[in-house]
Amino acid sequence: MDMLSMVGVMLALVAILGGNILEGGHTSSLVQLTAFVIVAGGTLGAVMVQTPIQTFVRAMGMASWVFVPVKLQLQETAEKIVNWSNIARREGLLGLEVIAEEEEDLFARKGLQLLVDGGEPEVIRAILEVEIDNKEYKDIQAAKVFDGMGGYSPTIGIIGAVMGLIHVMNNLADPSKLGGGIATAFVATIYGVGFANLLFLPMANKLKGQVHNQTRFREMIVEGVISIAEGENPRNIETRLQGYYQ
Repeated sequence: MDMLSMVGVMLALVAILGGNILEGGHTSSLVQLTAFVIVAGGTLGAVMVQTPIQTFVRAMGMASWVFVPVKLQLQETAEKIVNWSNIARREGLLGLEVIAEEEEDLFARKGLQLLVDGGEPEVIRAILEVEIDNKEYKDIQAAKVFDGMGGYSPTIGIIGAVMGLIHVMNNLADPSKLGGGIATAFVATIYGVGFANLLFLPMANKLKGQVHNQTRFREMIVEGVISIAEGENPRNIETRLQGYYQ
């Protein structure tokens, strides 16, 4: 669980709602189902129009990373790679075949299998880097879905406010309804700006950061696998990989 994300969301809500109360406002005045439906539905619809379905589905699946990030065990993986290099040094590359079959990380398993198959270091690097680039590209595109939401949300909020004002104008004959009607209309703007700046844009940036961390993690695996393929000393491999997590 990413406690910083949880604390950030709670702090933002407390600050906004608390400020509203300090100004003499009522929290209930900020709860408007109609405004929520307009902003949430309009934003979601707009971003669905611009996004391929595979990217949209991927983005929804990645959303949980904001609060439950993917665990990257850099030090443990580096130690595991050093152990692979020791095995390869003692038993040859074929000694890694059983380890490759038991490896849970699919990317590391692929690298090990390429080693066992006797691939040249340049070929192994080229194959693994293509996979890294492809995975990073798809994940970054998915993270940008929330950038899109952050861009559309304030505008949809303004649309909701204008719709509310139109409704107010239709009731000019009853002045007692004007104040409350205008206040309700502008709740949509609050939702639009609030969702964009407190949720969607921070989510996009958080996800991009995690994608870069995962790319860095895979690059470490590539460096380890290539070093083993080149027959490098395990101590040198250990020293090199330490740079990824120290």
